[in-house]
Amino acid sequence: MSGGAEKRHRNIGIPGIKPPEKTCNDPLCPWHGKLPVRGTIMRVRVEKVKMNKTAVVVHEYLHYVPKYMRYERRRKKKHVRVPPCIEVRPGDMVIIGETRPLAKSVSFVVLGKAE
Repeated sequence: MSGGAEKRHRNIGIPGIKPPEKTCNDPLCPWHGKLPVRGTIMRVRVEKVKMNKTAVVVHEYLHYVPKYMRYERRRKKKHVRVPPCIEVRPGDMVIIGETRPLAKSVSFVVLGKAE
């Protein structure tokens, strides 16, 4: 970094995810705070954004049933933390990462929008 340009975000260690354009000073932001991301990375759809800094997302996946040798569709709703530097709306596809428990039902954080 030459010419007085300062680093605006930290490296979260997950390749292929672009950092957000905006900056924030939230300590629970994986890009601008100190929140570590570890474990599962998922691509999910946002369903509701009615809580403060939290959203409800739907994780849809296929589950194999050995008895019938077929797959069935399953879905789970998860609560995720949304940093102030990332704007999400219902219907958006986002990438979330697992983190330490932030609340009783929140253990994931939004890393960015999926393309």
